[in-house]
Amino acid sequence: MIGIDVTIISRIEKLYNRWGEKGLRKFLSPKEIALGKKVLSYAGFWAAKEAASKALGTGIGKECGFHDIKIKKLPSGQPIIKYKKSIRKKYNIKNSHLSITHDGDLAIAVVVNVYKK
Repeated sequence: MIGIDVTIISRIEKLYNRWGEKGLRKFLSPKEIALGKKVLSYAGFWAAKEAASKALGTGIGKECGFHDIKIKKLPSGQPIIKYKKSIRKKYNIKNSHLSITHDGDLAIAVVVNVYKK
């Protein structure tokens, strides 16, 4: 299944300017905040988590929250996405693929989940 999301970077910037790291912790772990380092990346991470939840068919909510999804990076800088073990098991996910891009004031992410047979 595929999920996509578009996030306005200035929206995340306003959240950060108003609440600082406390605002970021609503959707990111401390490791993700350290990994992102800048608002542009945080907006991409928001879009990635929204896209991942849409790829499940649930959206962000009771079944899958922001903290059930983790963003990491490979040594090459490529972002990767991981679901919490209980989510992977419940939805029978074999692996997931993530792409994030930025253009102007937009952060866009696409997630593709591959399911076990």
